[in-house]
Amino acid sequence: MALDHISNAREWQAKVIDSSNPVFVDFWAEWCGPCRMVGPVVEELAKDYDGKVSFVKVNVDEANELAAKYNIFSIPTLMLIHKGQVIAQQVGAASKESYKNMIERALSKS
Repeated sequence: MALDHISNAREWQAKVIDSSNPVFVDFWAEWCGPCRMVGPVVEELAKDYDGKVSFVKVNVDEANELAAKYNIFSIPTLMLIHKGQVIAQQVGAASKESYKNMIERALSKS
């Protein structure tokens, strides 16, 4: 499954808020070293959870209104959103296992 790149509120509404699946959101920027390290991990997770969880990337430089709405002050920030609600969040780079645990805990509650 490919990652969707979101750059405006209309795409956000359609691909995140209105999604029937939980959505894993990667808030990142081109210039952010840790973000570039997390990118391939997010792509692997998108394949691992294909059909169960949707994955999107939000470049904070292109979609600063979304970053502001969710109080993104540090990147990378990774969130799991379901039915419009943030159900899990991780600030800063972490291991694939850490993100998998975050997803699994959230899926077990939903």
